[in-house]
Amino acid sequence: MPESGKEAFQAPPKAVDIARSEAQRSSGMSNWFSGAAAKAAGAVGTPTSFLLAVAIIVAWGLTGPMYQYSDTWQLVLNTATNIITFLIVFLIQNTQSRDAKAIHLKLNELIRAFKPAHDELIDVEKLSDEQLNHLDTYYEKVRAECDRRHPVQHKIA
Repeated sequence: MPESGKEAFQAPPKAVDIARSEAQRSSGMSNWFSGAAAKAAGAVGTPTSFLLAVAIIVAWGLTGPMYQYSDTWQLVLNTATNIITFLIVFLIQNTQSRDAKAIHLKLNELIRAFKPAHDELIDVEKLSDEQLNHLDTYYEKVRAECDRRHPVQHKIA
């Protein structure tokens, strides 16, 4: 029993804590892939990886005379680069999708936390293109009205 005689106040769990605990419970292929994709995307985007790729191209070019620049010699690099590019596209798409989702969640939290904000803009990215165009038109009118009320004086130095 706490010293004050009252039960200790326990804050409700935060959304991030709830999300982390749910993610730990549902571990599996998805979590493995997300982690592996993030690590691979980070490794591929380094100067060391770029220099390694350049070294491979140079080594391949230097072996050309040894193989008389044959079709097989050309096919080796062509096939390797196609396979690597194909796989990296999935890694990049995964990391970009995760980043975009994280940014949307952060923006949703800012909208939710800021009282004058329009709560209906939470998850606005899930609207149809037509609905997004209507919102865009609405906010263009809002901006034009603000410009009309508070004209910005452009001074040329």
